[in-house]
Amino acid sequence: MIDELETRLNNSSKNTRAAALRDLLALAQKDPGLLPAEGCAINMHCHSFFSFNAYGFSPTALVWLAKKLGLQVVGIVDFDNLDGVEEFLTGCNLADVRGSAAMETRIFIPEFADRVTNSPGEPGISYHMGIGFTSQKVNEKGETILQKMRDRAEQRNRNMVGRLNTYLDPVIVNYDADVLSLTPSGNATERHILAAYIDSAKRTVKDQVKFWSEKLEKDQNIVRGLMQDAAAFSNAIRRKLMKRGGVSYSQPNPKNFPTAEEFHEMVISNGALPAFCYLNGTTEGEQCMEELLSLLVSKGVAAMNMIPNLAIPEPCSNPDNSDLLRTRSELLLRTANLAREFDLPLHIGTEMNSYSQRQVDDLNSPELAPLRNRFINGAYFIYGHVKLHQSLGIGYQSEWANSFLPTRSDRNSFYTSAGFLIPPGMPGFQTMKNLHATMSPREILSKLES
Repeated sequence: MIDELETRLNNSSKNTRAAALRDLLALAQKDPGLLPAEGCAINMHCHSFFSFNAYGFSPTALVWLAKKLGLQVVGIVDFDNLDGVEEFLTGCNLADVRGSAAMETRIFIPEFADRVTNSPGEPGISYHMGIGFTSQKVNEKGETILQKMRDRAEQRNRNMVGRLNTYLDPVIVNYDADVLSLTPSGNATERHILAAYIDSAKRTVKDQVKFWSEKLEKDQNIVRGLMQDAAAFSNAIRRKLMKRGGVSYSQPNPKNFPTAEEFHEMVISNGALPAFCYLNGTTEGEQCMEELLSLLVSKGVAAMNMIPNLAIPEPCSNPDNSDLLRTRSELLLRTANLAREFDLPLHIGTEMNSYSQRQVDDLNSPELAPLRNRFINGAYFIYGHVKLHQSLGIGYQSEWANSFLPTRSDRNSFYTSAGFLIPPGMPGFQTMKNLHATMSPREILSKLES
């Protein structure tokens, strides 16, 4: 029964997904041993199937995953859309899970037009996030910006499919029929395109090893081995055909991306927080991190996102990897300390939009343990903002915060403290009934503590 209900969590019907979660929670209530006690793990960067999740997880499924893993706090993020925000936060409230919702995109930073930051091989282009949204509904200005972003992304996708169809013929895909059909709300990503071509090849070509060997320009024995591992095979196709130097790759045109100011306006005006996405500290732009953060903070950045499994290579028995592991770990720690100097809370997760990515980071690993408390504080910080923004309209970007908490340091301390004090789910809403928006930060924390 549990397996069947978990499958329904990813159904195309939102009502079916919600009903499956309610049924699973009812089973857990009858059998306390079904779910683990809450642990110390967090994952604030989980892509849902509204962009691409390698496990096929919906926002509702990610709520249940948080319960199964005993996560303290969990957050979703999707590319260029907010379609899963309300479903996810509603599920979190139902399941007594601390949650936050975000959006990711790519922006253009003209001041770094000749330097690569966090988008490999693409000077001036930067992965960026808005974290702590409480609704998928945005104001009129925000909707105009979002629509432009969606239109630009779709045009990039259609151009890519056109180039791939020419190169991979007779394996071709129809963008509307084969790619958009893989998405619940028409928001396709590069990974959906990749999945569509792999499926098309299975239907079209008898000897797939020979076909992919020719197209990837690799020995057939190598391709045969890659095909035994879905993650390795997908990544090999993506690197060869879609990334920089590939047949479908087109160097980004700054006109095809929003500026930091444009994206930040949409994020801030809808109560959320702009966040810079750290890669690994090795690019020319990230080697100038103090300059980069000074610039972005002046434009409104209020937090830093980190993906540890991208920033730090997996430890392995290969001795050649030990120096790289040490260097990347040092860069991660150095950047985290710089973020603290700029009063930027840390926001971490695993993405889950690639088949090789784990479901949760090991915060007790030697590489992450020095930052464990700061990672956890960052999760409670954004959760505290979400709950206060949802219930009282006094989130990080509110006039209330501008009045009572004029500095980033003040806000970070307050919303982190509030996050630790506000229970998850419906108990949290009951707690909020004792608060009102005329209270000072000290009064609110005192009330929460009591």
